[in-house]
Amino acid sequence: MERILIKNARLVNEGTVFEGDLLVEGAYIAQIGRDLSDATARVIDAGGNFLLPGLIDDQVHFREPGLTHKGTIATESRAAVAGGITSYIEQPNTVPNAVTQERLAEKYAIATASSFANYGFMMGGTNDNLEEILKTDLKTVPGLKLFLGSSTGNMLVDDEQVLERIFRSTPLLISTHCEDEATIRRNLEQYKAQYGDDIPVSAHPLIRSAEACYLSSSRAIELAKKTGARLHIFHVSTGIETELFRNDIPLAEKKITAEVCLHHLWFSDADYATKGNFIKWNPAVKTAADREAIWQAVLDDRIDVFATDHAPHTLEEKANPYLQAPSGGPLVQHALVAWFETYFDGKISLEKIVQKACHNPALLFQIAKRGFLREGYFADLVLVDPNAAWTVDRSNLLYKCGWSPFEGQRFRASVTHTLVNGQVVYENGAVHPERAAQRLAFDR
Repeated sequence: MERILIKNARLVNEGTVFEGDLLVEGAYIAQIGRDLSDATARVIDAGGNFLLPGLIDDQVHFREPGLTHKGTIATESRAAVAGGITSYIEQPNTVPNAVTQERLAEKYAIATASSFANYGFMMGGTNDNLEEILKTDLKTVPGLKLFLGSSTGNMLVDDEQVLERIFRSTPLLISTHCEDEATIRRNLEQYKAQYGDDIPVSAHPLIRSAEACYLSSSRAIELAKKTGARLHIFHVSTGIETELFRNDIPLAEKKITAEVCLHHLWFSDADYATKGNFIKWNPAVKTAADREAIWQAVLDDRIDVFATDHAPHTLEEKANPYLQAPSGGPLVQHALVAWFETYFDGKISLEKIVQKACHNPALLFQIAKRGFLREGYFADLVLVDPNAAWTVDRSNLLYKCGWSPFEGQRFRASVTHTLVNGQVVYENGAVHPERAAQRLAFDR
């Protein structure tokens, strides 16, 4: 087993930043301490750079199978490890949708053969697949994904009786995309009456409105409270939704939790003028006031998790008029360095970033032995140089789609090394061809 000794690092873990060393043996963290030595180990001198647990992204769309012109598990997971994301949970709205155990197994087989980062795949729910949902293995599948707003394929769960039956029947963690479909359709018809087919992209947050998000999120939470289901609300995008979540109890006691994605904390509706469809997501990027309210909910722990909702589309698809342009964008390569920008700007501490992006996803999904710098845990690690500035352009993108909403952005920090299960998979600008990824397991 290879041994790697990381020396002279600033370790960020469990609410503290401390100087020290970390020894990796095989796939695991063998020792954490000061002045460690090992004559047989490869030494990586961190030189005072920050050492973090590898990030766990609980919401990505890597597009395989069926949408591989946009991205594949191989291409997007390569971009993820370059960005310090060592584990991801992928969503079921691929083609065909992962709404049977057979389809889910097919995705796991693809990842086993091609993923650069550790992987888990959500089972998808529909109006008519409860029997398949109940077959899902709690120890090897992260949870159940329900779309309560329009989505790809037959995945809109809009039958209230079915929805309650699912909530009552499964012990799986239920993650939801919450936007009220009736509200969206009504808003869209109003804008079509005004603009015809030439609706400006600036109308996106008014069509997929704060009201649509709040109605759906509040109903899902009401149903979770009624049934006792374990609910996780994906990509909170409005200030008013943050009022639905608690911070008066520890995460371990929460049965209802929330996630926010990078774009909802970075962009605002003012950016549609320059970014256009490149920041068209569902739920929509909304106002600066929404963004600030979400930040406050992050800082006071009403919102528990950071994620990306990485969802690539081709440049040609994004170049379509607003109504035809798909929603979503690529983010995994740039999420961690973007979080570092918010740290540099005094918005948030590194300890809080690690809590939201590493510790809490592991706790919330009960992921076995990941998300922390602890002896005996898997050596999923990322080293970040806070003084290595660089600018995003198409020449340094790893996404298959070949574009980023951050093009032209100067980041002050760089990922220098990423380890997955004790193996260096990214180093000084290059992804190693050898893979070390594993299927995520869950302590349930």
